[in-house]
Amino acid sequence: MPAASILIKPASANCNMDCRYCFYKCLSSNRTEYDKGFMTDETLEQLVKGAIDYADGFLTFAFQGGEPTRCGIEFYRKVLALQKKYNTKHLEIENTIQTNGLLIDEQWANFLSENHFLVGLSLDGPRKIHDRYRVGYDGKGSFFRVMHAAELFDRYHVDYNVLCVVTEESSKHAVSVYQFFRKHEMTFLQFIPCMDEKDRYRHTCVVEKDGSGENPASGYSTPAVTALSYGKFLCELFDLWYEDFSRGVQIDIRMFSNLAQLAAGYPAEECGMNGCCSCYFVTEGNGDVYPCDFYCSDEWRLGTVADFFEELVQCERAKRFVEISLQKDERCQDCSYFSLCRGGCRRWREQAGIEKPGRNRLCEAYRMLFAHAGERIALLGNIISERYGTRVPE
Repeated sequence: MPAASILIKPASANCNMDCRYCFYKCLSSNRTEYDKGFMTDETLEQLVKGAIDYADGFLTFAFQGGEPTRCGIEFYRKVLALQKKYNTKHLEIENTIQTNGLLIDEQWANFLSENHFLVGLSLDGPRKIHDRYRVGYDGKGSFFRVMHAAELFDRYHVDYNVLCVVTEESSKHAVSVYQFFRKHEMTFLQFIPCMDEKDRYRHTCVVEKDGSGENPASGYSTPAVTALSYGKFLCELFDLWYEDFSRGVQIDIRMFSNLAQLAAGYPAEECGMNGCCSCYFVTEGNGDVYPCDFYCSDEWRLGTVADFFEELVQCERAKRFVEISLQKDERCQDCSYFSLCRGGCRRWREQAGIEKPGRNRLCEAYRMLFAHAGERIALLGNIISERYGTRVPE
């Protein structure tokens, strides 16, 4: 049995924000049930017990959404109690949660700190950039409320990192975005390129309700970043980050850390950078299980938490999911940057109605980065090799 990571959506697609680029809003509107409800105590217990039975050595419970804090603190107290009850194997268990920060108060911050949750906080940079797309159902920006959450995390010593979505607009402001995070001493950063999700679905991505049945949503729009803009952003960001690194300023940007690992011969920690899918388990609010956060769709439903995880990972649908990701565009095989790119995440290589993944839509961006920073990435790989040894992936 392996170490395992279980991604859980306890509030399903329910959210207290109306972010204009939300991929899960688009995904959910293209399945039979947009909202699969809040997780019940029975489903939670089945999930925790099943995950512990399946895992060996190390187990991560990663709570996302929608907005997972909408379940309330008591839900997570039950999570901890069930983990304690069923962890007779003495697994090392880690809990993480990704939040928009709107419900974070002192009680939440204290709870997360005391129970050693690793928190991801969604923040797109300075107010003008953040409030462009991260808004509530009233159309108002969320910047000040998110910054208040960050202040509480600092005050209560919560371990947290920042997830920043890069849109076409924000890609033009790499310097101000980076300097903003540096100024506020936010030193663990993940930058996610914004995709036009409509290209991946046959149907229009429109949501009618916010999950509470009260507020009409404004629907899905796309500020998707182009490959050229994203490439320029990455080059500029790398220069800023590398200059700080050279001067001993420790800022961890997930993508750059993973590229250094790849250059040293290690696999990337971020699954999308390894060029093929693994089948980790994503559990929706009603207990439905899927192979990936980006594929919680009807066609990729593997089963439910009432099934054994050992059987789910071996089912034909799970095997097919992995097999599809192994297919690469012919042009990738002869590319000099393939060892770093690996073809990219399958999500960026597919189009609606076409099963075989094609060329990564961000190919131009990655080629720009590797041409610009390849020697420095190799140097970082050498540093890792000298410190830990070189590992050639199997």
